[in-house]
Parts: sequence; C-alpha cells; structure tokens
Amino acid sequence: MTRIDDDPVGGASAAVTVRGLVKHYGETKALDGVDLDVREGTVMGVLGPNGAGKTTLVRILSTLITPDSGRAHVAGYDVLSQPRQLRRVIGLTGQYASVDEKLPGWENLYMIGRLLDLSRKDARTRADELLERFSLTEAARRPASTYSGGMRRRLDLAASMIGRPQVLFLDEPTTGLDPRTRNEVWDEVKAMVGEGVTVLLTTQYMEEAEQLASELTVVDRGKVVAGGRIEELKAKVGGRTLRVRPVDPLQLRPLADMLDELGITGLATTTVDDRTGTLLVPVLSDEQLTAVVGAVTARGITISAITTELPSLDEVFLSLTGHRASAPQEAVPADVPEEVAV
Repeated sequence: MTRIDDDPVGGASAAVTVRGLVKHYGETKALDGVDLDVREGTVMGVLGPNGAGKTTLVRILSTLITPDSGRAHVAGYDVLSQPRQLRRVIGLTGQYASVDEKLPGWENLYMIGRLLDLSRKDARTRADELLERFSLTEAARRPASTYSGGMRRRLDLAASMIGRPQVLFLDEPTTGLDPRTRNEVWDEVKAMVGEGVTVLLTTQYMEEAEQLASELTVVDRGKVVAGGRIEELKAKVGGRTLRVRPVDPLQLRPLADMLDELGITGLATTTVDDRTGTLLVPVLSDEQLTAVVGAVTARGITISAITTELPSLDEVFLSLTGHRASAPQEAVPADVPEEVAV
C-alpha cells in the first residue's frame, strides 16, 4: 500500500491538500481551480452560499465523484489513484441522514463496522461504545425510522466514526436541527478534534463556523475568494466598532452629537444603543480610535467601559461574496444535481 506523505502537493502537517480542482456539470462549473490545505488535528470551515461548490468538494475528497482536473490528497492518499485505501481512514456525514431507517440503530452501526472489516466482536463493541457516546443506548434496538431528526443526525455522525477516521468530512451536519441538538453535535465534533481527528466542515451557519473552525475558506461560484483564521478574515474586511458606555446614560446623545460634529469618524455616524446604554462608534484606523477616546476624555465624561469589536462573521461573508449566507436548503429539486444546488 503506497502512501504519498512526501508528495510536494502536501506537507508533513497537512491532512488534506487540494490543488487546482475543477468539476463541471454541463455548463455549470461547480469547482473552478480550488486550492486548499487543512492542517492535521484542526477544523477547516468551508463557507459559501448555495451553489458555491462546497458539497462537490466534499464528494470529491471522499471519493464519491471524480474531478475533471486537479489533484487532491487526504491522509496521505491520492484521491484518484488510491480511493480504496483512502475510504478506510475517512468518515463522512452529509446534509441528510444516510442510515438505513428499517434497521435499529445498533444494527446500523454493527453493519458498517463489518463492512469496514472489523471482527464481529470489535463491531459489537464499537457499536455499543458509540451508541453510549451519542446518548442513543436506550433507542439502540428501535428502528431508525422511529428516531427524531436530532437522533438520526447523531446516529449518522456515530456511523461516520465507526472506523476511527483520521479525517472526517461534515457537510452541513446540523441542517434542520434545533439549537439544543446542534450544540450536542458541536460538542461531539470538538471531542473528536481533541482526539486528533481532522475535520473539514461545510456550513452556512456563521455561529457554527465560529464555534468549531480554527481556519476558514470562503468559496463562491466554485472559486476560493478568501482564507485564513477568523480574526484574520475580519481584519481583511476592515473597520471596527468602538463601544463606549458612559457612567451617566444621559450623556449618550450629547456625546454622539459631539463626535458627529467633530467629524472624527468621517462620513460614518455614531449610534446610540439605549438598551445597553452604550455608544457605537465606527472607526477605520487606530488614529480615529485614539481621536475618539481623546475627545471623550477632553469633555470630562466618566466612562464605565470601552471596548472595540471586529465585524461579525456574517458581515465578513457579505463583504467577500456580495451577499449574506442563506439558511441551508431543506431540499434539492429532483432535476438539479445536488452538487450544483448546494
């Protein structure tokens, strides 16, 4: 079995390396020369609107479809020339539960274990372990069709972990889940990463990306438009908000008027947040920030708190793609390839 750990595409610390991936569906170019690197033991969040190419990327990396051109390695294996070896070291949870609903939860996991060449004993043990880990033990002997949506999602995630994967692909794993179940899934993903698993996560939930991802890649129309750590991406967009809270709330509006009259923030205007008793001042540079603080101090206003905030991740997404992230689709039209629709 040949591994390609020394391939120049990758590196000793890269669990996933992608270079120049291209995939067409008729006239639609789902991927248009995508490059990507995912460091071992981290979560890479792939953000993008519907149709950006996120699911196509995951399907190529998990050997479900082949690219028209480009190269990719996962856990040291070539996606095109070593698919069988690769499938033994990866896990995949798609947007929709893929377990057999006629089978009980335990039998689903046991069957997958046997398909992965675990012995009968090891498959039974692993199924029991994962059912307990995902709080499904009491429902183990019930058909999966009787599970709630959250339970099916947890079973699907457990199924992807049967083979103790080195790399786990999560394609919008919390679509349709209630907030409590979503938090449970997030906790499990964090636990997996703590055990050394590398995760590539596609999502349109900004909160999910901030909760889980250590780095982000933003794709739009099949191209990578930005990448880096969350704080780095926020800094690229530019702009900060200075939040000032005077001790006396009655000073809020006079203070806002003063700053607008001085023109420190240029054409941007300050905003009074009566609910929190704070003044929101947009600043684009360190010089502006210093000028605002100096003006407040010179007026003799006593401040109880002053903080700076970077743009929200949703604002970053809007700036980079020209539109906000939409809620994940609940369904894909039957006449449209799912890879194109998502």
